[in-house]
Amino acid sequence: QVQLVESGGGAVEAGGSLRLSCAASGSTVPSTMAWFRQAPGKQREGVATIYTPTGVTYYPGAVKGRFTISQDLTKNMLFLQMNSLKPEDTAMYYCAAKNDPGLSLLRSSYNYWGQGTQVTVSS
Repeated sequence: QVQLVESGGGAVEAGGSLRLSCAASGSTVPSTMAWFRQAPGKQREGVATIYTPTGVTYYPGAVKGRFTISQDLTKNMLFLQMNSLKPEDTAMYYCAAKNDPGLSLLRSSYNYWGQGTQVTVSS
Protein backbone atom coordinates (compact mmCIF):
# COMPACT_ATOMS: atom_id res chain seq x y z
CA GLN A 1 0.00 0.00 0.00
CA VAL A 2 1.36 3.38 -1.09
CA GLN A 3 -0.26 6.76 -0.70
CA LEU A 4 0.77 9.62 -2.98
CA VAL A 5 -0.06 13.31 -2.64
CA GLU A 6 0.94 15.84 -5.29
CA SER A 7 1.39 19.56 -4.86
CA GLY A 8 2.99 22.50 -6.61
CA GLY A 9 0.72 22.93 -9.59
CA GLY A 10 -0.44 26.32 -10.72
CA ALA A 11 -0.75 28.76 -13.58
CA VAL A 12 2.29 30.10 -15.38
CA GLU A 13 3.03 31.83 -18.65
CA ALA A 14 4.77 30.11 -21.52
CA GLY A 15 8.49 29.90 -20.88
CA GLY A 16 8.04 29.76 -17.14
CA SER A 17 8.87 27.05 -14.66
CA LEU A 18 7.16 25.00 -11.99
CA ARG A 19 8.29 22.31 -9.60
CA LEU A 20 5.81 19.64 -8.65
CA SER A 21 6.18 17.58 -5.50
CA CYS A 22 4.85 14.17 -4.54
CA ALA A 23 4.85 12.94 -0.97
CA ALA A 24 4.89 9.16 -0.67
CA SER A 25 3.91 7.12 2.34
CA GLY A 26 2.64 3.66 3.15
CA SER A 27 3.66 0.16 4.06
CA THR A 28 5.98 -0.43 1.10
CA VAL A 29 8.69 1.52 -0.66
CA PRO A 30 8.02 1.76 -4.39
CA SER A 31 10.83 0.65 -6.65
CA THR A 32 9.71 2.80 -9.56
CA MET A 33 7.91 6.11 -9.68
CA ALA A 34 6.72 8.34 -12.46
CA TRP A 35 4.90 11.48 -13.43
CA PHE A 36 1.96 11.35 -15.82
CA ARG A 37 -0.22 14.04 -17.28
CA GLN A 38 -3.64 14.13 -18.85
CA ALA A 39 -5.19 16.99 -20.76
CA PRO A 40 -8.92 17.14 -21.55
CA GLY A 41 -9.74 14.85 -24.44
CA LYS A 42 -6.31 13.25 -24.45
CA GLN A 43 -4.90 10.03 -23.08
CA ARG A 44 -2.83 9.98 -19.94
CA GLU A 45 0.84 10.02 -20.88
CA GLY A 46 3.98 9.42 -18.91
CA VAL A 47 6.42 12.32 -18.85
CA ALA A 48 9.14 11.02 -16.55
CA THR A 49 10.05 7.91 -14.60
CA ILE A 50 12.70 7.06 -12.04
CA TYR A 51 14.08 3.84 -10.59
CA THR A 52 14.23 4.84 -6.97
CA PRO A 53 17.11 2.65 -5.69
CA THR A 54 19.60 4.16 -8.11
CA GLY A 55 18.02 7.32 -9.46
CA VAL A 56 18.13 6.22 -13.09
CA THR A 57 15.60 8.20 -15.12
CA TYR A 58 13.89 8.14 -18.48
CA TYR A 59 11.92 10.76 -20.43
CA PRO A 60 9.89 10.79 -23.62
CA GLY A 61 10.92 13.10 -26.41
CA ALA A 62 8.10 15.56 -25.75
CA VAL A 63 9.65 16.73 -22.49
CA LYS A 64 13.27 15.62 -22.66
CA GLY A 65 15.57 18.53 -21.92
CA ARG A 66 12.81 20.52 -20.23
CA PHE A 67 11.57 18.27 -17.43
CA THR A 68 13.65 16.67 -14.70
CA ILE A 69 12.45 14.02 -12.28
CA SER A 70 14.29 13.71 -8.98
CA GLN A 71 13.84 12.35 -5.49
CA ASP A 72 14.76 12.94 -1.89
CA LEU A 73 14.76 9.52 -0.29
CA THR A 74 15.28 10.91 3.21
CA LYS A 75 11.97 12.75 2.91
CA ASN A 76 10.09 10.23 0.76
CA MET A 77 9.58 12.94 -1.82
CA LEU A 78 9.45 12.91 -5.60
CA PHE A 79 9.83 16.05 -7.70
CA LEU A 80 9.25 17.15 -11.25
CA GLN A 81 11.07 20.30 -12.31
CA MET A 82 9.44 21.73 -15.41
CA ASN A 83 11.23 24.45 -17.36
CA SER A 84 10.48 26.24 -20.62
CA LEU A 85 6.83 25.38 -20.24
CA LYS A 86 4.57 25.43 -23.26
CA PRO A 87 0.79 25.75 -23.53
CA GLU A 88 0.81 22.13 -24.70
CA ASP A 89 2.06 21.15 -21.24
CA THR A 90 -1.26 22.20 -19.72
CA ALA A 91 -2.73 19.15 -18.00
CA MET A 92 -3.51 17.47 -14.74
CA TYR A 93 -0.26 15.97 -13.50
CA TYR A 94 -0.25 12.75 -11.51
CA CYS A 95 2.35 11.02 -9.40
CA ALA A 96 2.45 7.24 -9.81
CA ALA A 97 4.29 4.34 -8.22
CA LYS A 98 4.76 0.61 -8.49
CA ASN A 99 6.57 -1.92 -6.34
CA ASP A 100 8.19 -3.93 -9.10
CA PRO A 101 11.38 -2.56 -10.63
CA GLY A 102 11.62 -1.33 -14.18
CA LEU A 103 11.30 2.11 -15.72
CA SER A 104 7.97 2.57 -17.46
CA LEU A 105 5.84 5.27 -19.02
CA LEU A 106 2.88 2.94 -19.43
CA ARG A 107 -0.19 3.84 -17.41
CA SER A 108 -1.08 0.20 -16.90
CA SER A 109 2.26 -0.49 -15.20
CA TYR A 110 1.38 1.58 -12.15
CA ASN A 111 -1.00 0.62 -9.40
CA TYR A 112 -0.62 3.58 -7.04
CA TRP A 113 -1.75 7.07 -8.00
CA GLY A 114 -2.03 10.48 -6.47
CA GLN A 115 -5.01 12.78 -6.82
CA GLY A 116 -3.35 15.05 -9.36
CA THR A 117 -2.30 18.67 -9.45
CA GLN A 118 -3.30 21.06 -12.21
CA VAL A 119 -0.72 22.80 -14.37
CA THR A 120 -1.92 25.54 -16.69
CA VAL A 121 0.44 27.26 -19.11
CA SER A 122 -0.87 30.35 -20.86
CA SER A 123 0.43 31.97 -24.01
